[in-house]
Amino acid sequence: MRQITRKKKAEPTIALINIVFLMLIFFLVAGTLAQPLDRELELVETSALDGREPPDALVINAAGDLSYRGTALPDVVAFLQDRAEDQLAEVRIVPDRALAADRLVEVSRNLREGGAQSVIIVTERALQ
Repeated sequence: MRQITRKKKAEPTIALINIVFLMLIFFLVAGTLAQPLDRELELVETSALDGREPPDALVINAAGDLSYRGTALPDVVAFLQDRAEDQLAEVRIVPDRALAADRLVEVSRNLREGGAQSVIIVTERALQ
């Protein structure tokens, strides 16, 4: 008795690879996330500017100490006692980059409990 050997059909992997490649090219071309900048546009250079905090912001240094308009403050209560109701609608905080996150959360919580309606953390934003 003779055994019949059947040839296995080759799977069309090349066709599958081509389809995936074409889909990749399509999504690269069609899927831009943002419009590119104009080629004639020249961005402002800010390397010579001083990094100063806004004048109406509460500053927290790396050690967690508070200051407002260059004056050191012992705690958040000292900041809140001299503020009018309309000044507490939006309080800005400028934290140091090396400030511990728990200290920033603590100060934010104390401001909210003291009557601040909105606490905004001022950060540096870079164009990449």
